[in-house]
Amino acid sequence: MTDRPNPVVPNPWSSLRRFTDARIALGRVGSSLPTEAHLAFQLAHAQARDAVHLPLDGDAISAQLHARGLESVRLHSAAPDRLIYLKRPDLGRRLNDSSHALMAERAMALGAGLDVVFVIADGLSARAIHENAVSLLDCILPELSSAGWRIGPIPIVEQGRVAIGDAIGEILKPEILVMLIGERPGLSAPDSLGIYLTHGPRVGRTDADRNCLSNVRVAGLSHATAAHKLRYLLEESRRRALSGVSLKEGADEVPRLVDAGEAANFLLPPDAS
Repeated sequence: MTDRPNPVVPNPWSSLRRFTDARIALGRVGSSLPTEAHLAFQLAHAQARDAVHLPLDGDAISAQLHARGLESVRLHSAAPDRLIYLKRPDLGRRLNDSSHALMAERAMALGAGLDVVFVIADGLSARAIHENAVSLLDCILPELSSAGWRIGPIPIVEQGRVAIGDAIGEILKPEILVMLIGERPGLSAPDSLGIYLTHGPRVGRTDADRNCLSNVRVAGLSHATAAHKLRYLLEESRRRALSGVSLKEGADEVPRLVDAGEAANFLLPPDAS
């Protein structure tokens, strides 16, 4: 009995798939996707939906920080639950009354003079926080402490959006606020962490006032590389007293880090930096 030929027509770009998680060179069966590619798409879509609705495990994060000798504060936005959070983005940018009062008490106890406050918020992917936030802090906080930065307690915010950092910053009044937040899941990255840096945080700041490092995860921008870039931005933000569109990353001044699991850019020749 003669074996039937494979009905899948390969794509000549298939060799490039090893360089990216993007859906390229999937092949075809007639005018349709191969079954394997179709099932993989459905799985990725389900993982993205799960990431959006996964509850933030604030207790676990707080325990991890406590084990490292770090103080945390549990907060909640004005969005009482996930459904309202998704329907009302504005509520995710404000603290609820009890959280606002708690932060006001902490501000009185701390006094003035904080150099930086790191805020952790679930955003649109609590999974990204669970998998990346504490590891990123492990890479950056010891360096800042050794350099004499005064670091505030770490608020952990449920149902929070990026701008809720401005509300926290307006109360604690650090020179710089760094938000670690779960990014909107993509179909190849349900676990991506975003980092937003704001100099002089206060309510009313816009995205133009922030610097962003995106796609922080094991398969994206590594924790070590993200911490290196963040340290550069923090130093420059403090030196120049600004952030946002006026503050560039300065890639030429930051040596490229290649971690063990970080592949070289296939678009560059082997000797390119």
